[in-house]
Amino acid sequence: MTQKHTTPDGLVIVDKPSGFTSHDVVAKMRGIARTRRVGHAGTLDPMATGVLVLGVEKATKLLGHLALTEKEYLGTVRLGQNTVTDDAEGDITSSTDASQVTRDAIDAGIAKLTGDIMQVPSKVSAIKIDGVRSYKRARDGEDFEIPARPVSISSFAVYDVRDAVAEDGTPVLDLVVSVVCSSGTYIRALARDLGADLGVGGHLTALRRTRVGPYKLDAAKTLDEHQKDLTVMPIAEAATAAFPRWNVDARRARLLINGVRLEMPDEYAGSGPVAVFDPEGRFLALVEEQKGKAKSLAIFG
Repeated sequence: MTQKHTTPDGLVIVDKPSGFTSHDVVAKMRGIARTRRVGHAGTLDPMATGVLVLGVEKATKLLGHLALTEKEYLGTVRLGQNTVTDDAEGDITSSTDASQVTRDAIDAGIAKLTGDIMQVPSKVSAIKIDGVRSYKRARDGEDFEIPARPVSISSFAVYDVRDAVAEDGTPVLDLVVSVVCSSGTYIRALARDLGADLGVGGHLTALRRTRVGPYKLDAAKTLDEHQKDLTVMPIAEAATAAFPRWNVDARRARLLINGVRLEMPDEYAGSGPVAVFDPEGRFLALVEEQKGKAKSLAIFG
């Protein structure tokens, strides 16, 4: 009799290759993990590489909550050229000599794009406008506007400014940058807006995501590495890393699993999702404080 293959519930941290969509990675992981129950916690553009958090089996229920955490990126912004997509994937729409842009002007432009800002996502993005993906409207040649959305940029730093010459001969500047930001931020929109503020245009030529919440690049493996040796972070460990931990006794654990709204300690008020564990260290549920009581977001026990 053949033994049934079982994939553990947990997270798989992938170092996404360039040229793959996030959906491509999910499809590949379904084959590697031999399960249909695979999802991702927030997309990464095809051009970009780096940390993509996948959930396998029961851990797919964690993904929507993990998607809301802070992200960190390393990238290259080219000043002097605009593109249709705001990154190197799209056709160039304008070229302007950027060689005279000063470091002071760059720093001033970056300061305006740091903190809590309103950002208009790139038109070639997956944002839905009246139920239709923005990139489809753009591809069909529609003239439309995307409303600005609040995002938070906690850090936007320039490590290096390099003189370069674009393929069409335009003198450009390449900025090596790091960004720490809230979920929903478009790094290519930051590149576009910085270029616009400096009057020369700008787009993103490289992007690597180095962190999603507590999950960093050093924990990520390539798809080939996972193919050889699939590494799944157990769901309890994943929840402990991402959310505040609340240990309950056996009686409370039973009540919680049976749908009873427990009283929550004051320390968890307003802290967002909280991971609940029983005395044996089993991860039971993700809850949120609501009027002093634990409202269940997802049950795992």
